[in-house]
Amino acid sequence: MRRPEVDKDVQVLNAAVTVEKDQQVGWVVLTRAEQINAINDDIRVGVPQALRLLDSDPVIRTIVIRGDGPRGFCAGADIKEQRPQETAIEIRQRMDANRWIETLDTINKPVIAAIHGYCMGGGMELALACDIRFAAPDIVMSLPETALGLIPGGGGTQRLPRVVGYAKAMDMMLTGERIKVEEGKALGLVTRVAESAASHLDEVAALAQLIGKRPPVATRYVKRAVRASADLELKKGMELELDLFALLKISEDAKEAASAFKEKREPSFRGC
Repeated sequence: MRRPEVDKDVQVLNAAVTVEKDQQVGWVVLTRAEQINAINDDIRVGVPQALRLLDSDPVIRTIVIRGDGPRGFCAGADIKEQRPQETAIEIRQRMDANRWIETLDTINKPVIAAIHGYCMGGGMELALACDIRFAAPDIVMSLPETALGLIPGGGGTQRLPRVVGYAKAMDMMLTGERIKVEEGKALGLVTRVAESAASHLDEVAALAQLIGKRPPVATRYVKRAVRASADLELKKGMELELDLFALLKISEDAKEAASAFKEKREPSFRGC
């Protein structure tokens, strides 16, 4: 997968995760291309670090997660990663101490998963935790854990039914069926599909830039309200929506948007 053309501000966090900044777009790059970006401890540590770094950067408006190399976004957990023998309690404690994918639930800025090739297991769980999933035409998505005597352990059993519904989620996890782009789009598992694999990252960058041009507080608030809708009863969700709307109505960015519209010029948003 071709790396995007960036006026590069690059920070290597560890052997598996790099951060790239291109104007208002921040890229979290999984760099284990030879392993199809299989998840190891460097990724478990580096991805949350990268997300927090970009979320706190006042210049960055949109975040993209992508996998390096031509073969895929992320093939899931690295089965070659060796650990000492553990009890069930020790496994539970270790996993609870590093719920790395759940970091995405704390990120205020919009996050796009730029998916290509294989997106399996923990890789698919990472994509499911993102706000938008922008796929190349060659994707293969699956949660195959039951074939290994396991279940998804990074949120798959909880997030997938919320996206595709109970029955289809059960079907996918019980069979390990591989989903390709057409079905993924029909299910809502994929939100956008690129024209081609070659143009995928350019199209993702264009979408990220488009979102980044909008008032950043409004962008954060719509994400907050929509995410809350999964947990709130309708009445409480509607109350939250009105609270956030009222706060935005008196914001400087809302005033700037109205002025720019009247004056037929491009708005300049400051995030306040």
